[in-house]
Amino acid sequence: MNRMKLAEIARWVNGRLIGDGNIEITGIAPIETAKAGELSFIANPRYKKFLQTTSASAVLVPEGNWDTTAALIFCRNPYLAFAQLMRAFFPKKHAIQPGVHPSAVLAEGVQMGEGCAVAPLVVIEKGCQLGQNVILYPGVYLGEGVEIGDEVVIYSNVSVLEGVKIGNRVIIHANSVIGSDGFGFVPHEGRYVKIPQAGTVVIEDDVEIGANCAIDRATLGETRICKGTKLDNLIQVAHNVQIGENTVIAAQTGISGSTKIGNNVTIGGQVGIAGHIIIGDRVVCGAQAGVTKSIPAGTVVSGYQARPHRQQLRIEAALQNLPKLIKKIAAMETQINKLEKQLQKNQNGD
Repeated sequence: MNRMKLAEIARWVNGRLIGDGNIEITGIAPIETAKAGELSFIANPRYKKFLQTTSASAVLVPEGNWDTTAALIFCRNPYLAFAQLMRAFFPKKHAIQPGVHPSAVLAEGVQMGEGCAVAPLVVIEKGCQLGQNVILYPGVYLGEGVEIGDEVVIYSNVSVLEGVKIGNRVIIHANSVIGSDGFGFVPHEGRYVKIPQAGTVVIEDDVEIGANCAIDRATLGETRICKGTKLDNLIQVAHNVQIGENTVIAAQTGISGSTKIGNNVTIGGQVGIAGHIIIGDRVVCGAQAGVTKSIPAGTVVSGYQARPHRQQLRIEAALQNLPKLIKKIAAMETQINKLEKQLQKNQNGD
C-alpha cells in the first residue's frame, strides 16, 4: 500500500483541494469507518450524513456545500476518482513470475510473446498464440488454435476451448469456460439429436468476465463480446449471442441463443433474456426482469414480463392494494345484494 499527500492526490484526480495539502494519506476506507490518515468519498447523497461523524482526514466529494471538519477534494466524479486512487494505493500484483513452470504442458509450436507467465499445471495445445505479458494461473487449459492478445490475465481453472480468439487486456476469472458447446438439439422421433457446434467465440479488448461464467461457441459463425464489456459471475451466454461495447451484466443472468445486445446496456442480476431478439443501445433491464421480446434503444424495463419501468412500478403499487380492494368489492357486493332484495320487496308491494 502506498502513501500520498493530499496535494498529490488532488493533482492525481484533477480535483480542487480545500484543506492542508501536506496531510499524508495512508489508506482508503468507507466513510462510515474511515480513521485519521485515511481518505474516503461520497458518490451517493445518502451517505452525506456521515460527514458529521467521520474520522477520515479527507473526503472526495462533488462540487457543493459540505459541512465537515475533514479536508475536501472536489471532483467532477468522486466515484471515478476513488477508482483511480484504489489503483494507486492497491496496485494489482500477480504472484506468478514470467516464465513457464516445469509442470505446465505445452504442445510443440506454441507461440508466446515476451513476459508471459505460465503457472503450474497449465495445458496449452498446439497452434496457440499468446501475446506479450499474458498471465495464466494454475490449471488453465487452452485448446487447439486459441489466440490471445497482450496483457491478458486468465485465472485458475479457466478453460478456453479450441479456436477461441481473445483480445488485449482481457481478464477472465476462475472456473469460467469460453467456447463450450452451444445448446443445440433437434427433436426427432422422441429423442434429441445433437447439432455440432462448429463456430467460435471472439472476446474483444478490455472485456472482463467473472467467475463461473459459460460463453458458448456459435453453431456457425461466432459468439462475440465487444470491447469494454464487463460480465459479473455466474452468467450464461448462449451460442451466437452478440453483446455490444461497454455493456455491463450482473450475476446470474442468462442470455439465450442468437440474441443481439447493443452498446452501453445495463442488465441487472438474474435477468432472463429470450433468444432471437434485439436489445437496443443504452437499455436498462432491472434485476430479475424477464425479457421475451425486443426492446428499443434507451428504454428502461423491469418485471416479468419485462415492461417499461414506470408501468411496472404502477402495477406493483396496485398489487399492494389488492387485499384492500378485495375487501371493498366484497362489501360492495353485500350492499348491492341488500339493495336488490329491498328493491324486489318494493316491487312486490311488501
